[in-house]
Amino acid sequence: MKSFGWSLVISTATLKKESHEGHAPIGQAGQGTNARMKAKRQFSDNVLAVLREGKVLRIRAGTSQHRFIGIWVVVVKDRAFIRSWSVKPNGWYRTFLKEPRGTIQVAGHEIAVRAVHVRDERLRDAIDRAYLENYNTAGALKYAKDLGSPKSRATTVELEPLPLTH
Repeated sequence: MKSFGWSLVISTATLKKESHEGHAPIGQAGQGTNARMKAKRQFSDNVLAVLREGKVLRIRAGTSQHRFIGIWVVVVKDRAFIRSWSVKPNGWYRTFLKEPRGTIQVAGHEIAVRAVHVRDERLRDAIDRAYLENYNTAGALKYAKDLGSPKSRATTVELEPLPLTH
């Protein structure tokens, strides 16, 4: 696995998640679910700290064994969000539309996640601000601003950890 340029040691026991009320995953697998009946899972404080400190999240959309790619992530209200900059036909966002499960790599661990589409405009505004704050170097700012465009805002996805399986 490639180095992120930062590290935080997290034990397997620390990767246990807490539950919250949530909403349905994006894509066909999420259609017809009752959002209020589903419990939303939350990343541990240690995982959130790594996501906040890091600049690139390694992610694999879907359940096939294709390669991990690096994308930008922001944490807002102790929740992890991603957006697509290019919205490619075979990119991670379109894969999540078809199959809302995937995997992220954090501090040497792989964590199963589900992608949940975000529609709340105030939350999307807060995510816009988080991208501008986190990716504010001269080279990154153009892309951070583009992630606030209507096209990219429409791809806003929350990543929720899935329960650990044994």
